[in-house]
Amino acid sequence: MGMNDTPLANRVHIGIFGRRNAGKSSLINAITGQDLAIVSAVKGTTTDPVFKTMEILPIGPVVLIDTAGTDDDSELGALRVSKTRQVINKSDVAVLVVDAAEGLNSDDRDLLALFQAKNIPAVVVFNKSDLAPAPAPAVAGVPAIAVSARSGENIHALKELIATLHKQEHSAPLVADLLQPQDLVLLVIPVDAAAPKGRLILPQQQVMRDILDADAVAMACQLPALPDIMRRYGQDIRLVITDSQAFAEVGTVVPDDIPLTSFSILFARYKGILPAAIAAAKAIEALADGDRVLISEGCTHHRQCDDIGTVKIPRWLKQFSGKNIVIETSSGTQFPEDLRPYKVIIHCGSCMLNEREVRYRYQCAADQGVPMTNYGLVIAHVNGILQRAIKPLA
Repeated sequence: MGMNDTPLANRVHIGIFGRRNAGKSSLINAITGQDLAIVSAVKGTTTDPVFKTMEILPIGPVVLIDTAGTDDDSELGALRVSKTRQVINKSDVAVLVVDAAEGLNSDDRDLLALFQAKNIPAVVVFNKSDLAPAPAPAVAGVPAIAVSARSGENIHALKELIATLHKQEHSAPLVADLLQPQDLVLLVIPVDAAAPKGRLILPQQQVMRDILDADAVAMACQLPALPDIMRRYGQDIRLVITDSQAFAEVGTVVPDDIPLTSFSILFARYKGILPAAIAAAKAIEALADGDRVLISEGCTHHRQCDDIGTVKIPRWLKQFSGKNIVIETSSGTQFPEDLRPYKVIIHCGSCMLNEREVRYRYQCAADQGVPMTNYGLVIAHVNGILQRAIKPLA
């Protein structure tokens, strides 16, 4: 997989923030060397966050996020500023663009304080240095640099600074650290109505690649072939990884002495939220009549008649609890700010979200006292194999 094929969730997310006409869009064009963003003297040209995937040296594969001005006082300004602030939670590095002639104001300082509160590496970029000298930075501990998006002055130095600020935060590999060279790993991948035509979904691709990177051997099959595969290769299989929704069938076929887990559970570890998600999975035991459960997904997709998030998990939850619970759903960027009405939150594997966004969502739930877990752990729990499914990751 080349850098231009790098999954969105594995790219460095660089949020570009600042007031209107500070030169955010011009800076993006200067960083990329392309006219990607619309530039205009009219204030408020960028009205909603715009995501642009690129490869930028020396940083590598990135997502540049152009945001609306934080001083937007138009009729829709409050909504636009709110969306801009949501981007902060996705940003691995925050770039605050300031007009060098105007310097920092209270809005800029509020943003810097927010970056620091969320532990997001940030840099102050005093743009338009060809027109005015850059003032000294007013916030301790935040690096600053003067650039000119028009002339290109210090643009390369800015890219190097961003690369220095960014640090990979992955808590663990997906699966490579669990394997030895030549280990045989069996992937159980159902191909049903919900499977995309002609390809594997991203978690399956990434796990398979990680197995190969460990010099191990990946073998894949569908459910009907599993019994025969186990008879032929069972004694040689080091680990079985299944789609979570097939846990019930796979758990009965794969012997207890062969480690078993799921793609979703591996991603919980990969995103750094596994311990909290394991504890939260047990919250479904206390569900009562009338309790509200939020089932949230990090992406949007065409839902099939037996969709995992809106059909299967609600059905399994109601069967497991025996209670009349209320199921609500969210997808994509629509993650509620107020989580207190929910008894438990069940999130997808988050393959389309970067680690910072995933950690932010889990921290929001923790701050509001709401247990949050993920699909794989809940499905394992309702099938009575939660401890078995997490044992390979110990």
